[in-house]
Amino acid sequence: MFIKTISSVALVSLLTASPLAFSKDKPKAMIAPGLFSFEVMHDGAMVEIKRNQNPENLITDLYATTFRGMPQAMHPFEPYDVETIAEREFVQYMIDAQKNKNILIVDTRTIGWHQRLTIPGAVSYPYTMMDDADDRDWAMDDFGALKQSDGGYDFTKAKTLAMFCNGYWCGQTPSMVRAMLEHGYPAEKIKYYRGGMQAWTSLGLSVVGEATE
Repeated sequence: MFIKTISSVALVSLLTASPLAFSKDKPKAMIAPGLFSFEVMHDGAMVEIKRNQNPENLITDLYATTFRGMPQAMHPFEPYDVETIAEREFVQYMIDAQKNKNILIVDTRTIGWHQRLTIPGAVSYPYTMMDDADDRDWAMDDFGALKQSDGGYDFTKAKTLAMFCNGYWCGQTPSMVRAMLEHGYPAEKIKYYRGGMQAWTSLGLSVVGEATE
């Protein structure tokens, strides 16, 4: 009886202490512990990143279907040690990129996908740029890798890139990353957001683009 009484008291104390217990307001969907929103610069304007607080909100039609390609491996770049990240890690790179110019959020999808819907703060560098030498040099230069006289690149000032495409099944980021690795881009400077747009929109996180209109 004593043990049961203590357990009951402990349970009541726990519920009373919980910020959601007996709250008149509905709990807010958080991005991370204590983080409900933050701002990023996108196309010259500040955009607030937050989760849609409507309990009945549905994923966009662009990512509603499940008949997609084969899922990418969790670590598809072995033996290169490229880190695979999820939403909370990706969000931290987004936040850090606002003050650190050596961090870049990269949308690797073709331009049409980028224009339809993308993550605020992301810059478009389609994976197809790696197929053309001039386009590749242009992208690499933006990424901090400078072309050398011998045809190679100097990666001394290479930026940290948080890269994404359409989702777990999408091969656009893996294709671009593999090409960059083959040209010597440091694996530790590449972060692969495997969930991409599929995961981002499934969490109701803010997006920009034609499909939002």
